[in-house]
Amino acid sequence: MLIVEDDPTIAEVLVAYLEKDGFDVSWEDDGERGLAAALAEGPDLVVLDLMLPSLDGLEVCRRLREVMSVPVIMLTARGEEEDRIVGLELGADDYLTKPVSPRELVARVRAVLRRTREPRVPRGDLPILESGDLRVDGPARVVTLAGRTVALTARELELLMYLMARPWVAFRREELLEHVWGYTVGDLSTVTVHVRRLREKIEAEPSAPVRLTTVWGVGYRWDG
Repeated sequence: MLIVEDDPTIAEVLVAYLEKDGFDVSWEDDGERGLAAALAEGPDLVVLDLMLPSLDGLEVCRRLREVMSVPVIMLTARGEEEDRIVGLELGADDYLTKPVSPRELVARVRAVLRRTREPRVPRGDLPILESGDLRVDGPARVVTLAGRTVALTARELELLMYLMARPWVAFRREELLEHVWGYTVGDLSTVTVHVRRLREKIEAEPSAPVRLTTVWGVGYRWDG
């Protein structure tokens, strides 16, 4: 695991907690060095500060996503929603605002690794789902739309399968965060951003969705 954090006090505490929990951790205090270390080491997960010297965390995340699918948890002292949304849209798997509880970070790390390493359902039991010209082959983890392959991230695929398997049921964002992400507490904008990205990939008109619809005052529903 790699931590990219320019505050040595914060980094030392996080490294100590993660190592105590059994993780092998390396640390870089600069964006460019952190990016180079991630590309060279191929870590299981990157804990990435947003404000870094030489290269900020958003740019590091963007460049990582161009070449590898390593899970990323972003840290920042800024809690504005726009910062969270930009990080998530660039492909961050989770987002924590400083001051970070080391215990919460360890729990988030374990949850992200669990999601990325293992499907929530045994692969042989994953269904094949169809809705119009949209087909999801669960065992193969392949999505096609009108015969063309649609590239989804692991989280987008899990969200899509969860909703498609439960058509016409409206889910609150809190419920989706718990059942798809495995969190009972977390940033609800994570769900919002992933729904938006899914719509851009599977809807003819993402701004007027007919498959993954919004139920005002509740959340989201799969209408097919």
